[in-house]
Amino acid sequence: MIKLQLESEAFMNQKQLEKNPTEETVIHKFGEDFVTCIYVAKVAKNFHAITTTWSKNLTSHTLYIVVENLSEETHFTCKIDLKSWQFWGKKGFKSFKVGEKRADIYWDLRSAKFSSRPEPVSDYYVALVSEGEMILLLGDQNKEAFKRTKSRPALMDVVLVHKKETVYAKKYFCTRTMLGQGKKQHDITIECVISGPSDPAMWISVDGTVSIRITNLHWRFRGNETVFVDNVPVEIFWDVHDWLYSGPHSGPGTFIFKQDNNGSGKLERKYSNFEGYISDGSSDLQSACTEFWYFLYAWKIE
Repeated sequence: MIKLQLESEAFMNQKQLEKNPTEETVIHKFGEDFVTCIYVAKVAKNFHAITTTWSKNLTSHTLYIVVENLSEETHFTCKIDLKSWQFWGKKGFKSFKVGEKRADIYWDLRSAKFSSRPEPVSDYYVALVSEGEMILLLGDQNKEAFKRTKSRPALMDVVLVHKKETVYAKKYFCTRTMLGQGKKQHDITIECVISGPSDPAMWISVDGTVSIRITNLHWRFRGNETVFVDNVPVEIFWDVHDWLYSGPHSGPGTFIFKQDNNGSGKLERKYSNFEGYISDGSSDLQSACTEFWYFLYAWKIE
């Protein structure tokens, strides 16, 4: 196995954050809405981790793109201000070096449409290009992105290996993520009943079907079970201690969906120091990346 350390602000050691604070560091707390994705892509003949974070709060709305630098501790970071009053600031590009090769990030968010979530839902693109190849393309304006960058599709498709996000609700927490076979998106709903005449209980559903039902939540506020999505095993971990025993806004419920595409290997019971693994000798990245992790931070509101 070739071990690939997927470094990002989400998994940096707390001491490292204190030692090397930067304006790009995103502090996740109540009121902060974010979606972070970590991809593995082949750039300049090497595998690199590429991290994107859409972040939104009362005062800012930002996209961060971090490209792993294999030779240095400092990774390339691109910060795009989505709340800028300057219309022209929502379209641009930035160049940097990956090893000895040039890479460019292009974006056009001038017509982007948003819902309540921090990432756009349509009419935009963000593209990472190197050596004439489209390494990573976000958004639905594919034609416009390829025309502007004058690039061709990469020989190896980028692979999403990790995703984390926040969601806010009173009782029903709804989201979508990639699970099971291929790149299919699935609806995930978490329903939690804490107050009332009955004992606290929680239900976790995938595509409208209840996959896990937890009763006696006072005693089972932490746990894990394995479910099958498209015949692929997905291990689900939950920790809702703060929902039951802490004050309002003290902390979210944490849910981890871990999919082992090889059907082997155990998830270490840790919420940090995440590492992805790439198996040697694979013909493509999709089959080489053996795991997908999804972290959901569910904040209860009054």
